[in-house]
Amino acid sequence: KRSISKSKSKPNPSPIDIDAIHSTSRPNLAHSFAHTMVIISIKNAEGDNFLFQTTTDTICDDLVSSLVSIHNMRLQARVAVDAVRGLARHGPIKNNNHDSASGSANIDVSSAAAVVEKDTNILSTTTDSSYTPDPTGLRTGYGPERQLAETIERVVSDLESYIDKSQAQKRVALTEDILLDKIANVRGAVMMAYPMGLPEWDTAKISLDCLTNLPQTQTTTTTTSTAPRLLNPKTTTLWHAGKPFPKSKPLSIRLGKNEKTKIIAKLVKDGDGPPSREPLVSEEERKAMMAHYFKRQEELKGLTAAEGGVEDDDYLNSSWADPKEMRRHLQGLGNIKAPGVRL
Repeated sequence: KRSISKSKSKPNPSPIDIDAIHSTSRPNLAHSFAHTMVIISIKNAEGDNFLFQTTTDTICDDLVSSLVSIHNMRLQARVAVDAVRGLARHGPIKNNNHDSASGSANIDVSSAAAVVEKDTNILSTTTDSSYTPDPTGLRTGYGPERQLAETIERVVSDLESYIDKSQAQKRVALTEDILLDKIANVRGAVMMAYPMGLPEWDTAKISLDCLTNLPQTQTTTTTTSTAPRLLNPKTTTLWHAGKPFPKSKPLSIRLGKNEKTKIIAKLVKDGDGPPSREPLVSEEERKAMMAHYFKRQEELKGLTAAEGGVEDDDYLNSSWADPKEMRRHLQGLGNIKAPGVRL
């Protein structure tokens, strides 16, 4: 009986929740990774910026090399986006040897069609129904098929959104691998539309080739619009808080060992001196303040006009409201005027 009573008095063990154990014993690696990395916001004078994640043990030379690579690829990718988008809509650029005035708008459609017919590479995936005249007259107007053009537009929009400066506001850090993958997607879509290759003079081919060989070329085989802004990792210094990061040393020399750090830094060419300081008020805040003050000023003008143009304190300018008028009247100083002055 005692054994039976003891067995009845013992509470039943609660079932083990295996999922709860796994959730408590294993932390969320993605969440911990995002909060245990040094976040660097790279800004330039034009207001463009991007985020990059690293650690305090990273050597400054390696960090500058990665930052410069992303910076250069973003600049060249913008040129490639415009060129490939024009290729998908209006076909390749006309050849200067066949078209006078470097593809000016004076060339008619028949001559453009004749040029395209001479080039079998361009006609590989082009049909007569895909003809869309270029408003600028620089392109032939014979783009790829509609399905291939939509594929090119989709991958180009994906690359454009990834390199946009709004990624910094969304707190999305850029990486070289993802950026190279998106560039490879654009190149693959162009190869699907033009399997025999593009002509050598087409800007889409030139910009994509520059993106592929950008780490080796740096500023030698780039477009003229982006060449002055491209950087060389060997002659570039990372600045933060008015001081440069020492090369060949880890970031912990300046930032310490705290991994949960976010800084604003700039890439500057050697010999250019320290970069300009950040303004106390951003451009968006300045515009908001100007709009607020202008709106307030208009409201005050409206109140004055509603009252007939008479303000509440206009009576202070009257003679009877002058507190010293009575003293001047008793002293006989009220009508004194300077000789030769008429009021």
